[in-house]
Amino acid sequence: MSSTNQKNLGFSTRAIHAGHDTRDPHGSLTSPIYMTSTFEFQTAEQGGARFAGEEGGYIYTRLGNPTLTELESKLADLEGAEACLTVASGMGAITSVFWSFVAPGDEILVDETLYGCTFAFFRHGLEKFGITVRHVDMRTPENIAKVISDKTKIVYFETPANPNMRIVDIQAISDIAHTAGAKVVVDSTYCTPYLQNPLSMGADIVVHSATKYLGGHGDLMAGVILSSAEDMELIRYVGLKDMTGAVLSPMNAFLITRGLKTLELRMDRHCDNAEKIADLLEAHDKVAKVFFPGLPSFDQYELAKRQMRRSGGMIAFEMTGGHDAGLKFLNALDMCKIAVSLGDAETLVEHPASMTHSTYEPEERARFGITEGLVRISAGLENADDILADIEQALAQV
Repeated sequence: MSSTNQKNLGFSTRAIHAGHDTRDPHGSLTSPIYMTSTFEFQTAEQGGARFAGEEGGYIYTRLGNPTLTELESKLADLEGAEACLTVASGMGAITSVFWSFVAPGDEILVDETLYGCTFAFFRHGLEKFGITVRHVDMRTPENIAKVISDKTKIVYFETPANPNMRIVDIQAISDIAHTAGAKVVVDSTYCTPYLQNPLSMGADIVVHSATKYLGGHGDLMAGVILSSAEDMELIRYVGLKDMTGAVLSPMNAFLITRGLKTLELRMDRHCDNAEKIADLLEAHDKVAKVFFPGLPSFDQYELAKRQMRRSGGMIAFEMTGGHDAGLKFLNALDMCKIAVSLGDAETLVEHPASMTHSTYEPEERARFGITEGLVRISAGLENADDILADIEQALAQV
């Protein structure tokens, strides 16, 4: 497909066609999987030129692979980024970014609500190496302005945040961070490029766990980093090559490329089902509060409408009976699955305090809005009536 008018094409069209190399000598409609660890050089001089950076081409799959290149080109197109790097997991994406840009004595500012393993990396990883980690309530951008300093190298947040759906104003935070010379890194896993594009709102780097919606079928692990070509060069050759080695397998890259072809269709179904689940929960007397960007009762409803194309497929809610009620609800489910992760075809339900966010100390969870009775639902692709019926019968047993 010619790239001349590609930017005027729709999301699904680009998700299907962007990045595909049509020069396959056999005319294969689907790109082959390059299951190779290394690449042959025609001459010794060519090998030396590639290692010296004087000639393009592949050397070793840790540095690049045609199957990964196709996926990276497609994702960069969808996110509106200059460059993309795919890695072995969402945590591989996050750690590759941070090991590329921070050093002892530096400071990072992070939101109060983070995915549990991200929190653990900051608290138990970076802090051991002399990097200061400051938690800031980023729902109010002015909080960043009060604490940012010339030592601040990165401002990091998720939006919506896992698990309590807090929204952060990407443009406002980016404007403040850039005045201090700090980079803004956004985890946009919950939204995917279909619902939100942080780079267009001032962010410098976007990360995704491609294990979730991008792959979409619960059968792979992968991560994605998107940024400027200059930043990506550093992340590829320092964060990935030297520091983490979090290389994505060509087979998983192929599966994500395949998953992207249906991303728009799947995300619309996830969003439709989530809206119906949120309405059911908000009307139920055993539910104390629902956190979903598409509800007018959501504290940041207007910001979510401005920043996201739709409200996403994730819902969090608090049971009136707290911790025990949350576990009883999970155990009463039939069709919906008790499982962590998200973005799968199946509806997945988990209890953050005892599962994904158990790395927080109890007092930290309380301070950062991760209550003991909080339940998180990833709306699947099943028929909505079947999901709602299972949730209703489980609530009735609490």
